[in-house]
Amino acid sequence: MSELHDTTMPAVAYRKSLPVEDPESLVDVDLPVPQPGPRDLLVKVEAIAVNPVDYKVRQNNDPGGEPKVLGWDAAGTVVAVGDEVELFQVGDDVYYAGAIDRPGTNARFHTVDERIVGRKPATLSFTEAAALPLTSLTAWEGLFERLGLREAALEQTGTLLVTAAAGGVGAMVAQLARALTSLTVVGTASRPETVEFARRMGVTHVVDHHRPLAPQLAEVAPDGVDFIFSTVGTDRNLAAYADVFKPFGQLVAIDDFGAVEIGLLKSKSISFHWELMFTRSLHQTPDQAKQHHILTQVARLVDAGILTTTATTDLGTVNAAHLREAHRILESGSTIGKITLTGF
Repeated sequence: MSELHDTTMPAVAYRKSLPVEDPESLVDVDLPVPQPGPRDLLVKVEAIAVNPVDYKVRQNNDPGGEPKVLGWDAAGTVVAVGDEVELFQVGDDVYYAGAIDRPGTNARFHTVDERIVGRKPATLSFTEAAALPLTSLTAWEGLFERLGLREAALEQTGTLLVTAAAGGVGAMVAQLARALTSLTVVGTASRPETVEFARRMGVTHVVDHHRPLAPQLAEVAPDGVDFIFSTVGTDRNLAAYADVFKPFGQLVAIDDFGAVEIGLLKSKSISFHWELMFTRSLHQTPDQAKQHHILTQVARLVDAGILTTTATTDLGTVNAAHLREAHRILESGSTIGKITLTGF
């Protein structure tokens, strides 16, 4: 492991679950620089992105006074490596989403298992790259692992519905489906600016999620829908999904909800899947390195001009005030693309 002279670092943490309007909901702290484990990289973080999981953890997991660092998207440079690291070396520029059961990326230095890290796309800045990992992994796993679509199988046709197509995950689902399949992508959006962004990301038809979905989908997909990637509103939309699905359709959901009337899907033999991109790291599955390979593929597609960053709003340097603003925007539910912060 290379020598690192810094012993403490700036970070943003929370000590108690508080409303985002409270200045104590996220605070600036100094913490010890973490030491990498055997398979870990120590990354000097140059940019981060913020996701709904950040505020959900802040709201629902009270750390009891201890500083807890959030953040599950980062881009930066490797400054030290563990003894068993094989994929990277000091000086490599990387991007990744990290693991939900380890300290987050809202810190100047961060440790992460190399198996869930990719080399940063060469054509993107750190800020542009930081917007991609969590949503790219979620979209890729949802499409090609949960729904069973085949990568680069351009003969694969049908209709895919993605909800909140201008959001972080929805925008990556649209891009990947457009680039690597021949599916017709239908996305939900409601405002002129979100409709425009969704179309730019690869959506062919847009329906308004504030109006009943089934009649609108009957117009743009009269034969029905083969696949649904549900990023929000799965519980309230399940009856509409059951109505518009073709028999033997496939549904993947990533949002949080309680009980749903799953029996609605039985008559058409619809398959329901969960997608959580943290499953591999959380349960230490043998195939954790699959996420390294996915991020490598995404970087190649970006550098080839096939995929683009979804970074739309940079709020400035990483500090508590700027992160509180990021959480506030995300909690409002009106985000387009991804919110980033750059530098310390």
